[in-house]
Amino acid sequence: MYKGIKTLMLLLFVTGCSFGDTTQNSNDSDKQVKLEAEETIATPVEVLATNLHIPWTITKKGGTFFISQREGKMIETNLETGLIKKQELSVTKDILHEGEGGLLGLVLAPDFESSGQAFAYYTYKEDSATKNRVIALQKEGDKWTETKVLLEGIPGGRIHNGGRMRIGPDGMLYVTTGDSGNPDLSQAKNSLAGKILRMNLDGTIPDDNPFENSYVYSYGHRNPQGLAWDDEGNLYSSEHGQSAHDEINLIKPGQNYGWPVIQGDEEEPGMVKPIYHTGENTWAPSGIDYHNGKLYIATLRDSKIRSFDLSTKSVNILHENSGRMRDVYIENSQLYTITNNRDGRGTPQKNDDKLLKIEL
Repeated sequence: MYKGIKTLMLLLFVTGCSFGDTTQNSNDSDKQVKLEAEETIATPVEVLATNLHIPWTITKKGGTFFISQREGKMIETNLETGLIKKQELSVTKDILHEGEGGLLGLVLAPDFESSGQAFAYYTYKEDSATKNRVIALQKEGDKWTETKVLLEGIPGGRIHNGGRMRIGPDGMLYVTTGDSGNPDLSQAKNSLAGKILRMNLDGTIPDDNPFENSYVYSYGHRNPQGLAWDDEGNLYSSEHGQSAHDEINLIKPGQNYGWPVIQGDEEEPGMVKPIYHTGENTWAPSGIDYHNGKLYIATLRDSKIRSFDLSTKSVNILHENSGRMRDVYIENSQLYTITNNRDGRGTPQKNDDKLLKIEL
């Protein structure tokens, strides 16, 4: 099923777009999202791997990628040797690949090269209820084995499981969770649903978390699927809106981001508005990463890689025409991304899904 690494170079001409006022009120013509055509740009794209099956997270160490696939498989892709290998994954509770659930987030430990340790987020079923859990994994050869449960019992469902994980500049593990299709849970600080969680790498609760004896770092989220930090250590998250109004949020500890009470430019005391939202347009943003003052965002419904300038709040299209885009990973001015055309909502193209490299 898996073919060797391809070095096919594609030259895609992409039209950039800049978004103006993105107010949520569709009845006010002065507050509509405004599109202004920008200069056409040429973006070289290299196909690194093909025939993946619903890949969800890109991780990388040296010249090797480790990619989680939603059905519960792990893939190792080596750029130097051209080998693509399926990895065995052994966990103590079966992975539930149903709806938007499955094997989602994957992040390598800072000392992965010496320890072989990583962390994963996946969906499972227990007592007829769908849930999510965070586990530690140990890699030995071509096998990954669960070694510890960091956190489980996170509410899950066919939709809105969150699932993005990143290790922050502070060395803590950050985890996004969705509202699991039950919006009220996002406002309940005693629930793990609809939150961004923060934990030590051993699964314990940091002493400086904003709520005592709680993993909750921020709340009032619908379905956040992207996390990234800028050069100053500011945390940003991408989030799916209910009906358009997809968000980019600047995350501060202990803050309430409003779902399901507010969206778009709506305001409510004690709730934080996004620094940007898409108005009546739908992106369905997933993984994000930061580079030189911009966030780069993989979008599913919008089927593009977009850049968002944190200074000017302008948005441009970096890449399109590859279908649904799930994750972004940036290293040395190279952007890596994966398609998700086999997730049940896309239209698979030849040799999908793919791992791509884009020059920034």
